[in-house]
Parts: sequence; C-alpha cells; structure tokens
Amino acid sequence: MTDKHLSTQFDAELSGISTRVLEMGGLVESQVAQAIYALTNFSGEVASQVIATEERVNHMEVDIDRDLSTIIARRQPTARDLRLLIAISKTIGNLERVGDEAARIARTVQRLINTGVFSRLRLPVSDVSFEASLATDQLRKTLDAFARLDVNKALEVLKQDNQIDQEFDGLMRKLITYMMEDPRTISASIDLVFVAKAIERVGDHAKNLAEQIIYIVKGTDVRHIPMESVESVVN
Repeated sequence: MTDKHLSTQFDAELSGISTRVLEMGGLVESQVAQAIYALTNFSGEVASQVIATEERVNHMEVDIDRDLSTIIARRQPTARDLRLLIAISKTIGNLERVGDEAARIARTVQRLINTGVFSRLRLPVSDVSFEASLATDQLRKTLDAFARLDVNKALEVLKQDNQIDQEFDGLMRKLITYMMEDPRTISASIDLVFVAKAIERVGDHAKNLAEQIIYIVKGTDVRHIPMESVESVVN
C-alpha cells in the first residue's frame, strides 16, 4: 500500500469524523432551540422530546470518541493532524455538555408546567428567550467556523461572548426585582435562574469550541489569555 493511498484513506476518515461532529452539533443546537420553545410555549411534549434526544447525543459522543482512538492508534498522525483529532475529542465533549444543558432546561420546564406557575404569575420568559437566541447564534457560528476551519469567524465568537454574560447579569437583576416585589414568584424565579445559567453555559461551550478551532489551525492554545493576544495569534 503506497503512502499516497494511506494519506487518502486518512483524509477520508478525518472528513467522515468531521461530518459526524457537525451532525452532532446540529442535533444539540436543535435541542437548545426546542428547549427554549418548550419554555416560551409551555410545551411539556416538546420538553419530553428534548430529554429523549439526550441519549442519542450521548451515544454519538461515545461512538466518535471510540473512532478517534482507533484512528490515532492505526494512523499515528503527524502533529497537525493529531491536534485536529485531540481538538475534535474536546469539541464533542463540549457539544455533549450543550445537550446536557438543553435537557436540564427541558426538565425545569416540565417542573414549572406541573406546578401551574405559568398560568398564575407574570415572569420574564421573553428575556430568557433572548439570551437563548444569543447563545444559539454563537453555537451556530462556531459550528460554521468548524466546518470551514475559519479562525476569523472563531475569533468573532470569542469577541461576542460578553454579550451573553451581560444579558445574564441583566436577567438576574430583573428576577431579583420580581422576587422582592412578589414573594409568590420566588420558586419559579429560582427555576428561571437555573435556566438562564444553563443558557450561559451553552455560550461558554460555544466559546470553548471557538478556541479549539484556533488551536487546530494555528497550533496555539488561546484559553485564558487576553483578547489582544488571541487576535495576534489569529492575525
């Protein structure tokens, strides 16, 4: 078997893995969107669908990780390819955790529906929905950056991360006001705090994925360094 043949096979395996990662990413993005739909439309049925999808996401992570280990053992990849494989392993771990957050939101929705609180109290659900739209947009941009290995788009995701944090902080202040003005909202408001925190974590995972893209392409770990230093790595 020629070296060219081996290289072609390896490229095909990498392409197949990348396609499955994007499929997994699309699935968890849909999970988050459905979880927020369940919250804003008080749909227990959709919440149940989100929870049911969690097992499929978990299986995808395990299957991809197993195949990554097989590729590393058989192909003994070069440094750049090894970076890609390691980064993909971290990527699917982050995607699996995004799925966990979506399922956590869905379970909270089920609990709120069962208590009947939505029909009795006015709560800032639309604010939570807006925070979620920011997070899902970040996740979508990151998956697009991964598909193209586009470090500039990954950098854009990193720069926009503060928007979600600011929205989360504003929502916390609003929920505190709700609880102070009407003690009946305390329990439900605390549930929404957990939902908002789960959404913030989705944004954090999108950021982590963007950092992995830069690592794949540039070979530099940009975690925990100032944005000016990240820009210098990318540019």
